[in-house]
Amino acid sequence: MSEMREYQKINSVFKRDEKGQLIDGDWACPEFGYLAELDWRWTEKVDGTNVRVYLYHTDQNAPVVQFGGRTDNAQMPTFLYDRLADIFTASDLEAAFPDSQSATLYGEGYGRKVQKGAGNYNPEGCDFILFDVRVGDWWLQPEDVADVAEKLGLRTVPVIGTFTLNEAIAKVRCKRVQSAWENVRIEGIVGTPTVPLFNRKGERIIVKVKGRDFPPTPEASDKGGVK
Repeated sequence: MSEMREYQKINSVFKRDEKGQLIDGDWACPEFGYLAELDWRWTEKVDGTNVRVYLYHTDQNAPVVQFGGRTDNAQMPTFLYDRLADIFTASDLEAAFPDSQSATLYGEGYGRKVQKGAGNYNPEGCDFILFDVRVGDWWLQPEDVADVAEKLGLRTVPVIGTFTLNEAIAKVRCKRVQSAWENVRIEGIVGTPTVPLFNRKGERIIVKVKGRDFPPTPEASDKGGVK
């Protein structure tokens, strides 16, 4: 069987000091500064736990589904594992990827009991929301991720919009980004350049801008903005 690859760590926009506070203006990666005035695609950062859903085939070409957290050592709650087993079957995944020997779906397990206060997403229980798909060595484009989600009856992370990295920082700093969930204060946003790019290590250029990293400003709203 091939490898169920971990999702790379998403860097915050700036480096941190010894107290863990962002150093405003000191880019975590040089690529961020270089691309700061170009358009990025932004999605909502759902407050949950990272989940991998892996489809592979045995030597006898039988499809198998495997579940994992962000890392191979991550522990998954039993109730979330059971929910994933209800959502994903080997036959459904094989039908979604008919020409592939392996595919990995990356998403967030979210809802009641997954994270403190996360019941506002789904008070009835936990669920899975998709944000990325890798087939072999290829990352799917957003429209193809959406197509996979439709085939499997999944929800994808809400799209916030397309704007520059500097604009994203300003929006989060001033609490001007709203969650797609009515009773949820958005945790932050995740962005990738509109044209997929990679660094010298072969890692994707991807960034998160979290509300808690930016103290409120006088113009920040008290309602519905990033937390």
